[in-house]
Amino acid sequence: MKTAMNINEISSRLKSISNPEDPFLQECREDARKGVADLIGKWNKTYEKAQQIRDTFLKMSEFERELRQQGFSVLAGIDEVGRGPLAGPVVTSAVILPDTFYLPGLNDSKKISESKREQFYEAIHKEAISIGIGIVHSEEIDEINIYQATKKAMMAAVNNLSELPDHLLIDAMELDMSIPQLSLIKGDARSITISAASIVAKVTRDRMMKEYGVKYPEYGFEKHMGYGTSQHLEALDKHGLTPWHRRSFAPVKEIAARK
Repeated sequence: MKTAMNINEISSRLKSISNPEDPFLQECREDARKGVADLIGKWNKTYEKAQQIRDTFLKMSEFERELRQQGFSVLAGIDEVGRGPLAGPVVTSAVILPDTFYLPGLNDSKKISESKREQFYEAIHKEAISIGIGIVHSEEIDEINIYQATKKAMMAAVNNLSELPDHLLIDAMELDMSIPQLSLIKGDARSITISAASIVAKVTRDRMMKEYGVKYPEYGFEKHMGYGTSQHLEALDKHGLTPWHRRSFAPVKEIAARK
């Protein structure tokens, strides 16, 4: 080490380095102190993890790159949240991202912590060209079934975009629209635009369910988001249904029949 830096100073300096060929790194590798060797080991692990995250993002961008190479330029990713819960709406989002968009760590919203989803939600809103939201509430879900409600919400999300897309990437659905589209199984983990839509839809719906939790605190909507947890089922049995419950879903249907 040309400069007699202590371990804390070296640690601080290493945090600002991202290039494995940086001369300071080479100096540290030649330092005989065990503390410096430990710092280099930690830097290597951090660098490898960052590269894996970057590689994952690039892999999740392959469908978008291929479509742009085919001449499409306004790509909308579409995803839904809330098909399975016993209460609350099904919420969908359509997101158009710029081709320069880069958000390492983006993935299926269910695989990301709530705090990270909130961060990503803000980043997506800041950078997206357009975002459309579609919501179908429990009463209509009961009328037309959850599959048709999801399709209706997805089409509403597309129609609520400020710019008409020339191609859709959809998570495991096909829509009755004239726009060219690609349906991807587990698309929220395979496409950055679908993943971005997944994040936006999830955060939007969770915020709605937290509001319902304030209105009906005995149900704990802010904890389970309407899914059939033991707390939710006990509250249903004790207090009956709220306006947000899906009466066509078991066991809500059976509880409603008893009340």
